Amino acid sequence: MIAEDPRPLPFFVYGTLRPGEVNHDLFLRGRVLTEEPGRLPGAVLYDGPGYPYAVEEPIGTVRGELVAARPEAYTELLAALDRLEEYVPGGPRNLYERAARDVVRGAGDTVRAWVYLAAPGVAARLRGTGTRIAGGDWLSRR
Repeated sequence: MIAEDPRPLPFFVYGTLRPGEVNHDLFLRGRVLTEEPGRLPGAVLYDGPGYPYAVEEPIGTVRGELVAARPEAYTELLAALDRLEEYVPGGPRNLYERAARDVVRGAGDTVRAWVYLAAPGVAARLRGTGTRIAGGDWLSRR
């Protein structure tokens, strides 16, 4: 099991938590300090049943937003996002794994952030039979 990062990291969101998407206001409104565009290198995006999955791949980039939580809302937001993604640390049936990864900000610098990546079994299925989202941008599917 991977040890949890004890620091309050920002979140990199790439699907239904992005501005204008169904879960943005439900989970992020009033809980965040900043939102800015970001890129997750070393990953590609696959279409899921109403939401996407980021899968780690050496060549690829996922586009999304880097979200910094208000300090007083961080613990609550982390728990809410874990529930949304049905993530349980070490859970054998997880669809997503929460992992700390380097995300590139708009200015070009890199910041460590929480990212929900497809769990290994899900990633293997997607690589075999999934539909990749061209350009790694969930919003481009429209």
